[in-house]
Amino acid sequence: MASDSNMDREMILADFQACTGIDNIAEAITLLELNNWDLVAAINGVIPQENGIIQSNLSSEASQTGPYRPHSETEVTAPMPSAPLSSASSSSSPPSSSSPALCPILPSRHIVERQPRMLNFHVEYRQRSVEVVLEDGSTVGEIKQVLETELQVPVSKMQLKGWKCGDVSDSTVLRSLHLPKNNSLFVLTPDIVASASTSQSSSSMEGSSNQNYLLVIRHCEAQRDYSLNFPASKTIQEVKRNISDLTNIPVRHQQWDGWPASASDDLMTLAVSGISYPCHHLSVCRRSSPALTLDQTDECTDVHMVSDSEGDDFEDAPEFGVDESEIFGMGSTTCRKSPMMPENSENEGDALMHFTAEFSRRYGECHPVFYIGSLEAAAQEAFYGKARDRKLLAIYLHNDESVLSNVFCSQMMCADSIVSYLSQNFITWAWDVTKEANKARLLTMCTRHFGSVVAQTIRTYKTDQFPLLLIVMGKRTSNEVLNVIEGNTTVDELMMRLMGAMEIFTAQQQEDIKDEDEREARELVKREQDEAYRLSLEADRKKREAQEREEAEQVRQERIRKEQEDEREAIRLSLEQTLPPEPKEEDEEPISKLRIRTPSGEFLERRFLGSCKLQVLFDFIASKGYPSDEFKLLTTFPRRNITQLDPAWNLVEAKLFPQETLFLEAKE
Repeated sequence: MASDSNMDREMILADFQACTGIDNIAEAITLLELNNWDLVAAINGVIPQENGIIQSNLSSEASQTGPYRPHSETEVTAPMPSAPLSSASSSSSPPSSSSPALCPILPSRHIVERQPRMLNFHVEYRQRSVEVVLEDGSTVGEIKQVLETELQVPVSKMQLKGWKCGDVSDSTVLRSLHLPKNNSLFVLTPDIVASASTSQSSSSMEGSSNQNYLLVIRHCEAQRDYSLNFPASKTIQEVKRNISDLTNIPVRHQQWDGWPASASDDLMTLAVSGISYPCHHLSVCRRSSPALTLDQTDECTDVHMVSDSEGDDFEDAPEFGVDESEIFGMGSTTCRKSPMMPENSENEGDALMHFTAEFSRRYGECHPVFYIGSLEAAAQEAFYGKARDRKLLAIYLHNDESVLSNVFCSQMMCADSIVSYLSQNFITWAWDVTKEANKARLLTMCTRHFGSVVAQTIRTYKTDQFPLLLIVMGKRTSNEVLNVIEGNTTVDELMMRLMGAMEIFTAQQQEDIKDEDEREARELVKREQDEAYRLSLEADRKKREAQEREEAEQVRQERIRKEQEDEREAIRLSLEQTLPPEPKEEDEEPISKLRIRTPSGEFLERRFLGSCKLQVLFDFIASKGYPSDEFKLLTTFPRRNITQLDPAWNLVEAKLFPQETLFLEAKE
């Protein structure tokens, strides 16, 4: 069944390439995967409706009795390449819109689920390397399980490094990392001590492969120092290439001082080269140029002969200030110029840095500021900020094989007016499509971010129409290519077309600013209403809390008062029970009869033995609710404070015998 599925997809891929003229297999697979391998949907997405018409003859019987299935005679009328395609060779010419052909659509059994994408991983561990091939639906943990079998290293002690997006977890799905087909990783095992047979270089590479080296490089001729950070996985050759961009000294002309003797191969990484960690000092200068060899001289002579023989074709070139050697890309020191962009660069930012450095070396420092980063990041910067800050996106596509490239770059892209206008109103992003791999990568990026129509537009331009300047405007639903400026233009025409695009963009921007201001005004009113509502809720909450605190305080005070009353009542009852019985009038012992007026006007009367102590009198008064610590007992005349007398005195000693009228008064 798996072989049948693979065969079906191969047939879909072949039909798709035949109908669309897309020669790059990776791009074709990407487009088919975006449409879930639906051939009709993929063709409709690539070919604009005005250039191709999808015609489907559906069976009425099938539409009534069952789900839709394309008829075996369903046909697609679409542009075909001008030359037939074969499996052994491919043509880079664009499809011809004047020669339609019929492409049979495969039966519905060919529309199957998405085919897994296979990823290759080259994994290094100490002195060993392992090749792992997995589907993009696998996880990082499955890679570690394969490595555990191959390297005999437990997964729990294994650290897998080298991911472009930083460290990942074992549960991360490879598809979510957007990895290229070929990847390089390395394994670290910090908890496992290297064996005695492991070489010193391997141990040092494992210990420092996840570190960065600071290289302080002295440019002897310019008397300038460069402090550069490089990861340990960088090779010496990559360092020399970066220095070539900074100093304009080609790698073959660089003369270095400071590399250790162990750094004998430029393909060695910094981790195993033997340089000092974390900082190492180097110096570089230009090697004295030896005389050209016979072969080089002959090669340069041949190039000049071609230039001389074809001089009639470029008689107008001096009018633009460009000589023949400049048109053919020949400098004063070398016969061949280095490419604007390295082929198959893994990082788009590094590729753009190389492009900018080479552009400056060829055409001078006065040029547009090229955005360093991915196409997605450039679009994000241009389209998705605040409406007042948005700009147009200018995509410059360079091709060294076009005779117009040098004239366009030196006379148009480096003109002061163009540079100033692009810097103020555009985000300028550049790419070199000289190499087929870089061109295919660009088409894939454009398809992903702008749709297949933009990629198809770029594909239709021939080499001699380059360079191109695409003006892209961001819109609410999708991005729109406003203009495509070809290389055969003048400064005035280029400026007019840029200004025309700006007029369209400004009109759209004013509408966006108005909508954004209205939206912000609505949001401001809503925020103010929300804030007022929040403050109202806060005030209600504070008021409610204050009321709750007041009620809680009242409850607490009431509880305290109740407890105090209960305590006084308990004391009163206790004193009442401890009082001696009231003597009778018939007793033979001396009796004192006391009459006490309370603050309320009531009278308390009781008989006491003359020998009874004052404390008993005080207890009697307290048992009636008038404790001595709150009330004082006074005589009427002469006025005396009985509560100040010694409680141990008896009534006779206190002169409260045989009878006395007293009154109670609250203490202050």
